[in-house]
Amino acid sequence: MRVHSSTYTMNLEEQPLDIGYASEKVALVDAEKKEAFIGGHNGKTQLFITTPFIDAAFTQELKALQEILPKGGLHEVTAALIVANDRHTNPALEGIDFYIDEGEEFGDFYGVRLRGEPYEGEFTKALILVSKDGAIYYDEFLGDLADTFNLDTLYRKIAAAQLCYTGKGCH
Repeated sequence: MRVHSSTYTMNLEEQPLDIGYASEKVALVDAEKKEAFIGGHNGKTQLFITTPFIDAAFTQELKALQEILPKGGLHEVTAALIVANDRHTNPALEGIDFYIDEGEEFGDFYGVRLRGEPYEGEFTKALILVSKDGAIYYDEFLGDLADTFNLDTLYRKIAAAQLCYTGKGCH
């Protein structure tokens, strides 16, 4: 997949996982270097957000995304902003955990790592929604890093992912 930023064209290092594939439980670290695990089948709907940069515009986009996420109860969605390295600063948004892919597991497994200038080795701008059964239910990989996520579609996909889960394995 080609990814554009201004006058640059980059590629993803690996092919992203297709919808329906099992997500992988991977180890990450938070801003304090404390280990955490995300992905896999854990009975929760999970949203992974990746980006090659965190600027004011992206932070505003995260705040808008934060508003549509179900909180608490049976329909809670856990959200994680995942970056490739510790050069990024945690935007400290309530309800969106911040993780660093220190061991490079996430980038390799989920196929979000960029190749080419100016963001060599960083993660592309993407959303990956994992249903309660641990399967990738929806993703959005932006072809241009200046574009914003389609939050209307994400909201509908979150609702659909919540409704399809039976708690009995494959559905």
